[in-house]
Amino acid sequence: MKADVLLGLQWGDEGKGKAVDVLAPSYNWIARFQGGPNAGHTLWLDGNKIVLHTIPSGIFREDCMNLIGNGVVIHPPSLLQEIKALRQHGLNFVGKLMISAKAHLILPGHRLLDQAYESAKGDHKIGSTLRGIGPAYTDKYARHGLRYGDMAGAQGAALFGAAHEEHLRQIKTLGFELPTDLPNQVQEWIDAVNELLSDFSPSDGSWLLNQALDKGQKILAEGAQGSLLDVEFGAYPFVTSSHTTSASACTGLGIAPNRIGNVYGLFKAYCTRVGSGPFPTELHDQTGETLRRAGQEFGATTGRPRRCGWLDLPALAYAIRLSGVNQLIITKADILSGFEEIKIATRYQGLDNHLSPYPDNSSECIPEYKSFPGWNLAPSQSYSNRQQLPQNLQTYLNYLEDQLNLPIRWISLGPERTQVLECH
Repeated sequence: MKADVLLGLQWGDEGKGKAVDVLAPSYNWIARFQGGPNAGHTLWLDGNKIVLHTIPSGIFREDCMNLIGNGVVIHPPSLLQEIKALRQHGLNFVGKLMISAKAHLILPGHRLLDQAYESAKGDHKIGSTLRGIGPAYTDKYARHGLRYGDMAGAQGAALFGAAHEEHLRQIKTLGFELPTDLPNQVQEWIDAVNELLSDFSPSDGSWLLNQALDKGQKILAEGAQGSLLDVEFGAYPFVTSSHTTSASACTGLGIAPNRIGNVYGLFKAYCTRVGSGPFPTELHDQTGETLRRAGQEFGATTGRPRRCGWLDLPALAYAIRLSGVNQLIITKADILSGFEEIKIATRYQGLDNHLSPYPDNSSECIPEYKSFPGWNLAPSQSYSNRQQLPQNLQTYLNYLEDQLNLPIRWISLGPERTQVLECH
């Protein structure tokens, strides 16, 4: 048995939470492999909006095990708050949620450093969510981070104290003013860690998943953010602090490359981006604003309005190539319903086509578009197969499949888990 991977192919916010929730009944395990509480995976269940930040999106499925992998960075108070909120929905976490002992922790000082670094950049801000993600990964790779399993040991308190004092020293050097409630933040952090440890013992995530595969169980590795925010292959420095491509599922979970199976690539029928950085197809006009309002394009984690634009075929092909995607999932096709004209950027000026090498500095790219007539989806109609969709939407989908040489296996036509059309 092999583990499948699901990841976003754009700048995040593609609808991964809903997609995982829909796919989860076919899997025994859902495992998050990177990112942290800067992620916001939104699900709509019976008309209720639920946003997951750290917990895998299979948590709502009764028979599904969930793992927060070693590649994830965890902010204990945020995770505990998320768990308590979900318990109010009647969820039982006993035996269903595992936390890797090797997952690194976001300390109070990491969040303060994040704010200090971003403030110091002035007009050159990268659009950080200020959740401490970057500084936590920095400490991880500088080899003086703190892991979840460390806090279960006898030296946990001492390790935390030393790390916190070092952060205070760095913050003082930066001239950043400490908040008056910092002692309360520190105590909240310590209390949250202790409460988590009492309910969720640190696990060997790699061993659990490999044992599951050996027993023939199915695993879906869940990514966060989007491929174009990858720290290595995104438009650096306007990227996240982790690897968001399929290769990260191996290092973020402890699964060997030869145990990776299908790679599901998720993308919107248009593009959005939060924060700074290149966005070749961004719309600065009323059409962009209409897209934002129709799609409710406001960050699930930060609430910030997302920048909106037409679908970018060169960027999409680039992301597919990076992760070896072999199955496509398109979301928010319903949001484009009612537009008279819909466009796709098919190439950038100066490049032969969308399969050309993707430029390092896409901020200087000028896209060229192909126009399609719009479509109208009937709000009250339940579509049971692809042939029932409006012909113009079918033409749009067929064009994408032809250009990308990949099948679109699922089409999302609304926020609920029931509004996903599977294509055979």
